[in-house]
Amino acid sequence: MNNWFQFDRRILQQINFLLILQLIPLFIISSHLVYEIKETLFQKQMVYYGIASAVFFISFLIPWRKLQWLIPITYWFNLLLLLSVDLFGINILGAKRWIQIPVIGLTIQPSEFIKITVLLILGYLISRTPPPKEGYEWKMFAKLSMYIIIPFVLIAKEPDLGTGLVLLLTGFGILFVIGVQTRIWLTIFLILGLSAPIIYTHGLKPYQKQRIANFIGEPSYHVQQSLIAIGSGGMHGQNREDATQTQLKFLPVSSTDFIFAYLGERFGFMGMITTILLYIALILHLLYIAMKNTKDYFLKVIASGIALLFFIYMTVNILMTIGLAPVVGLPLPMFSHGGTSFIIFSLLFGILENLLAFKFYFMYNSDSKITMMKK
Repeated sequence: MNNWFQFDRRILQQINFLLILQLIPLFIISSHLVYEIKETLFQKQMVYYGIASAVFFISFLIPWRKLQWLIPITYWFNLLLLLSVDLFGINILGAKRWIQIPVIGLTIQPSEFIKITVLLILGYLISRTPPPKEGYEWKMFAKLSMYIIIPFVLIAKEPDLGTGLVLLLTGFGILFVIGVQTRIWLTIFLILGLSAPIIYTHGLKPYQKQRIANFIGEPSYHVQQSLIAIGSGGMHGQNREDATQTQLKFLPVSSTDFIFAYLGERFGFMGMITTILLYIALILHLLYIAMKNTKDYFLKVIASGIALLFFIYMTVNILMTIGLAPVVGLPLPMFSHGGTSFIIFSLLFGILENLLAFKFYFMYNSDSKITMMKK
């Protein structure tokens, strides 16, 4: 009994409770705003929280280190789902991104789950072939890049360029954190710079070019209403009754893509800065975890990957809201109303906490005890 108590205590000591606590203020602010917009949306959000909590605990209990051999299988299965979107996917609002499961009628979006499997496959490969002191050379860089570029191409084809670029930036951001030779990055940036006009002319669809034109020229209706909402909030925001942009429905999708604009309308500049600082603190904490665990590359990849996902989603959403980036369908992570973002990030946080908690306990045996592996 005493041994079990000692075991439980050692596991609990490895769990990063601060990471979980840092999310709570974001949940509180988000829930408050969603409740003010529409009570039925708030009720749905509570359901999403419940599902996300269950997903977190389930993913925390899965022995990821022991089951690493399943990661390549999961990755290629997810790629098959992405390929099947083109064959069996259903079209919603002009884009074919979803697959409908027969009988139950539930739809899934494989491009959302590929973010998880790409992080896992990179962690799996990098932990087996750690980078040398000077960083990866071309051969290993090309191999890792293949696992990022293939799903990017399939997602961009749907078309869902926003999600594809998030995956691309996150994947190569992880490689930058892990270590790649400088000359490789310089070569890539040079190639991208020279090919940018060709990519714009022949690689983008008309509606994507229109979004860029709206960004450079006159803001779209969505952005105009967003700027009015933020501007009317001033330094400390307005009362709910006076937040006319949202309450009178001038601000479109105020609970999802443009919830940051309603945050500005209700709580002003101070509310927006506070929320941004909460995100920055969370991202820095995740990067600290990645930098601290220099030899545990699986853990390092997952921690830095989550940090990059948060940074990219947050930056693009906020810049989009204030008219400094083209309008794309990227939510404010774990803040905008909607279940997918909460579930995906909850699963990733569950994986991260598992890797932290069982850092020195790598194997589960048949009677559910854990064999300790020395560092």
